[in-house]
Amino acid sequence: MSFNRGHALRLALIATAAASVAACASRPKPSFPTTPPPAAQPAPPPAAPAPAPGPVAQGPLAGSEQDFVINIGDRAYFDFDSYSLRPDAQATVDGQAGWLRRYPAVRVRIEGNCDERGTREYNLALGARRANAVRDYLVSHGVTPDRITTVSYGKEKPIDPGTGDEADAKNRNGHTAIIGGAR
Repeated sequence: MSFNRGHALRLALIATAAASVAACASRPKPSFPTTPPPAAQPAPPPAAPAPAPGPVAQGPLAGSEQDFVINIGDRAYFDFDSYSLRPDAQATVDGQAGWLRRYPAVRVRIEGNCDERGTREYNLALGARRANAVRDYLVSHGVTPDRITTVSYGKEKPIDPGTGDEADAKNRNGHTAIIGGAR
């Protein structure tokens, strides 16, 4: 077998082709991203601040004696030597009747009071008529009578110990005192 130049050239070409194929086979194909990278997401908004606590309920507990005294009023005032409910007293006692209907377990005592003028006996009788006037008004506006008692203090328990018209006007009243069942 003779080794000539043509033969050597063919062997060299075959070797080059084999090396090329081997070189291509050993390299990994480059990969290019086929999808665009995701767009940058906007930063989430900052968390909303916690709501400020609401105002704390102030004032008396509903259905309590303080609720009755502060929000309704516990006294109905009378004119001199009278046991007729004045319009302003009727408004107060209307409020009392509504409140007492809302809280049916509450029991009250109506206390009739008078100013310092007049005899003790006369003022005890007038105080009883004032207490009964308030009681009758409450009953006529839906409060059951078994929840109400009355008493007359006459001029024995003035709310204003002073003298004069202003003190007398304060002392002529029917006081609705809660005696049980309130919160």
